[in-house]
Amino acid sequence: MTAATVTRTVSRHALLLLGAVVMILPFIWMLTTSMEQGGFRNYAEAWKEVPFGRYFLNTLLVTFLTVLGVVVTSSLAAYAFATMRFRGSGFLFMLFLSTMMVPQPVYLVPSYIILSKLHWIDTFAALIIPWTANVFSIFLLQQHFKTIPRSLYEAALLDGCSTFGYLWRVVLPLSRSVLVTVILFDVISSWNSFMWPLVVTNSESMRVLQVGLSYFNQEAASNFPLLMAASTFCTLPLLVLFVLAQRQIVSSYSRSGLKD
Repeated sequence: MTAATVTRTVSRHALLLLGAVVMILPFIWMLTTSMEQGGFRNYAEAWKEVPFGRYFLNTLLVTFLTVLGVVVTSSLAAYAFATMRFRGSGFLFMLFLSTMMVPQPVYLVPSYIILSKLHWIDTFAALIIPWTANVFSIFLLQQHFKTIPRSLYEAALLDGCSTFGYLWRVVLPLSRSVLVTVILFDVISSWNSFMWPLVVTNSESMRVLQVGLSYFNQEAASNFPLLMAASTFCTLPLLVLFVLAQRQIVSSYSRSGLKD
């Protein structure tokens, strides 16, 4: 190994280490601040200040049903775009992708008007149904489905497998790592959702975790240990989930064709 190669390697690792330190410092500050003055009692006190138990249950329900809907709709749509050829499929797929460039404030008011006419405001339907389709998830799965050899599809048809049966028995089992990534990204998105639940819910019983944390922030704005304790136990489930699934994320990116 030459001196130039060693220098580049050391510089690259030093830059990555610096980035890691910068990323982790806010979490360290949050944890240390949450332990000031009262220690672990801050967590119990913060939990009792507002009904975080109710917020957790609402968030778990919304996240589970939203992610379930995303997996179903994304798998079907990605399978159609990846394996079926029909007139306008390319244009339709690009139209799907173009919606990712539209910021949420643009469609927030029209969406609210639609939900109001459906009488869905302040209901779980408003929190769940509009988010059961995700364009990025469709794109990620479509890129992976395209890498599956066509010969498998032909062999499945010869064995008497239907089109849906091929998706269920062959395509999805071969796409576990990508599905895990889709699930993880949508769990994070749903768990951290704030603006939409704030707009479409009114009652305290319908609040999700991030909205409840925002209201708690208004009540405990001057009590940083309690606020950081609440932020910690709201964030902890996502950190655990990411640690458990990070290997699947790396595997999905290496197989989905995003490197090309």
